[in-house]
Amino acid sequence: MRILSACLLAMMTVALLGPVPARAVAPDEVLSDPVLEQRARDLSADLRCLVCQNQSIDDSDAPLAKDLRILVRERLVAGDSNGEVIDFLVSRYGEFVLLKPRFSMHTLLLWTIAPAMLLIGAFVLVMNARRRTVAGTVGEPTGLSAEEQAALDRLLDKGADGK
Repeated sequence: MRILSACLLAMMTVALLGPVPARAVAPDEVLSDPVLEQRARDLSADLRCLVCQNQSIDDSDAPLAKDLRILVRERLVAGDSNGEVIDFLVSRYGEFVLLKPRFSMHTLLLWTIAPAMLLIGAFVLVMNARRRTVAGTVGEPTGLSAEEQAALDRLLDKGADGK
């Protein structure tokens, strides 16, 4: 039993440590100034790899991602601010290079569609609940009309007579 517990503990430890994201930054790319390097890492984490499209350039091994990481570092060494580096890359590659798109007129739908759908869904649920309460209490049967009750009584009377 102890061996089984030890094996399970070892497997859980490996499983939890396994999915640690690997950084693709090569040692030759790292800047000697730790402050600039940290700024480069922060910027790289927010920039999309144009080849992988779902990874940041900091996580991607693609050659284009390496070129972009080097370009970011060159711009920082040249004295650009973080905003200037981002603006330079957006002007060169378009808004798609940003993992989190900016809020602007052409991204308005992207930013508003999810909250709008949530509000529409909530509105539909509220209207459905109101309609149910107007028709009668949820879960309780509604009463029969006079015609329906008379027809039911006739059917029950026929059944009791044995006809």
